[in-house]
Amino acid sequence: MTVRKLRLGIAGLGRAFSLMLPTLVQDERIEIVAGADPRSEARERFAQDFAGRAYESVEQMCADPAVEAVYVSTPHQYHRDNVLAAAKAGRHILCEKPMALSVEDSLAMIAAAREAGVALVVGHSHSFDAPVRRTRELIESGAFGPLHMMSALNYTDFIYRPRRPEELDTSKGGGVIFNQAPHQVDNLRFIGGGMVKSVRAATAVIDPARRTEGAYTAFLTFDSGVVATMIYSGYAHFDSDELVDWINEGGLPKNPDDYGAVRRTLKGASEADELAIKAQSNYGGARYGQGDSRLSTKPQTRWHQNFGLLVASCSHADLRPTSKGVMIYADDERRLEDVPVRAVPRMEVIDELYAAVVDGVPPVHDGVWGLATMEVCFAILQSAREGRDVTLRYQVPTPALSRSA
Repeated sequence: MTVRKLRLGIAGLGRAFSLMLPTLVQDERIEIVAGADPRSEARERFAQDFAGRAYESVEQMCADPAVEAVYVSTPHQYHRDNVLAAAKAGRHILCEKPMALSVEDSLAMIAAAREAGVALVVGHSHSFDAPVRRTRELIESGAFGPLHMMSALNYTDFIYRPRRPEELDTSKGGGVIFNQAPHQVDNLRFIGGGMVKSVRAATAVIDPARRTEGAYTAFLTFDSGVVATMIYSGYAHFDSDELVDWINEGGLPKNPDDYGAVRRTLKGASEADELAIKAQSNYGGARYGQGDSRLSTKPQTRWHQNFGLLVASCSHADLRPTSKGVMIYADDERRLEDVPVRAVPRMEVIDELYAAVVDGVPPVHDGVWGLATMEVCFAILQSAREGRDVTLRYQVPTPALSRSA
């Protein structure tokens, strides 16, 4: 049977696109027909790889009649304008996290999609991962009693990966609050029922040479009474992949001895040197894809993607999503509930986008969900700045998964 193809245009041929590319290439439901990026080397590489049209601006690409949906993977500060351009052109939208840099921008994006009658999906985040979904299903089943608390922890080398200046500027969407916190917030909201009531947080800028938040600790209270802690550090010291069987975020085996390599690469580098390193390893650059198995578009043996350690505590069991399924630590048993790994990484993202566009199924990770997740991230910054609890107003519940499969 012939598969109905979703004709996709790519807005931004940078890092986010590179990480999503294995999914887009391997999923038979997707046809990449156009791309947009201001960098000529990226456009040239795109034209060679996909025999598709490459545009200098997102607006030009959105006007291409071959484009049915747009994947917005541009730098964060451009998400609002790119989504509005796609909606104005009547294109469905998959927008990378973070959805936007303010509540107002998020609301404008939601309104534009609704007015145009197009689907808006926000992702990838790790709440698409099948073990996270299965954890929520186990809680919904009631088999282990009600959920009481959750803990999430991740230590990485995020701050020392090569950056453009704006990626180290919080006002332009830089730092871990905008880049990494949405993963943890999405996971906790998805498992915990969605409705965060208040946030108390502290952030840290530990390296004065990289003046953006590189670490945070936050305490979330849900309307249901569930509480959650989330901790993140990106300073390339402890590596929490040690706690998850040395499986990296992309679901691939990791060599512990490679940790800290990015910090060593940047040692003594000027801003110009760092920009050159970034450009060389970006899509279209001379070193693109070298040494990073996550960017391979060929099928690989892998496990589920993950975002560090997460434990959800119910009355009669602790549940821990892992790269191989869900570990259940119950009253009378300790076992792994196997969750099959899909053939294509991040396939769940395409499931939601495809179902929304082709079948009219409302996505779980829609614009309203994306706004609610970003509201928690904004509250982390506000609470850290003001030293107080922040009450939230735009939260939405996790849909019952039995009705959203």
